[in-house]
Amino acid sequence: MANIIYGRNTVMEALKSGREIEKLLLLKNGEGSIKKIEAIARDRRIPIQYVEKVVLDKVTMVQGGPASHQGVAASASSYRYYELEDMLSAAAAKGEDPLLVLLDGIEDPHNLGAIIRTADGAGVHGIIIPKRRAAGLTDTAAKASAGAVEYVPVAKVSNLVQTIEKLKLAGLWIAACDMDGQIYHKTPMTGPLALVIGNEGQGISRLVREKCDFIVSIPMEGRISSLNASNAAAILLYEIHRQRKGKSSGKL
Repeated sequence: MANIIYGRNTVMEALKSGREIEKLLLLKNGEGSIKKIEAIARDRRIPIQYVEKVVLDKVTMVQGGPASHQGVAASASSYRYYELEDMLSAAAAKGEDPLLVLLDGIEDPHNLGAIIRTADGAGVHGIIIPKRRAAGLTDTAAKASAGAVEYVPVAKVSNLVQTIEKLKLAGLWIAACDMDGQIYHKTPMTGPLALVIGNEGQGISRLVREKCDFIVSIPMEGRISSLNASNAAAILLYEIHRQRKGKSSGKL
């Protein structure tokens, strides 16, 4: 769940401790230690939003009145983020080929939560999200996951391309869901695998797509050219689950 912390000293100490901060709200034209907080946040590439005092008053409202926020508030996740190695170790401990999901800029927390919920049901060992321009483990995402956020490890990484390279060195194949790919149910997707799901609007970024080993597509018969990101993830993850359980029939 997302916690709102506020006050210059409180937020400063949270930043210094390395605590995961989803977003920082700063008073427009703030001075003094606000500038130092801003600099630390920029170094850590934490999203910053500059707002009026009335916005901070509303966000930090407690006990019937605005808190003494001193022009600073932050949204901090109380959910633990995991490391990539934790996910690979969990798969090895189960004697299973790792199955990971990489989300390339999913910005809607409802989509993130829905994907986490599907991942739990499909036997995914972990989900990887970028630190910038993407939804994190907020209260909204947690609710949309229907509790699955407690069971599916989520990692935050600075660079998806570099993470893909690490996964390849670990023996994983990288598949992306995008247009102009192989039909998903005719494509073998057993073995160590990471599935990339793109942004709700722009899809998968060019650099990420170039690093993928193959592309899979979901045929669309209607006038809409693509599915919602969480729906596409559900279709592909359960196809992977089906193949892994040996229930596929005919040539893939």
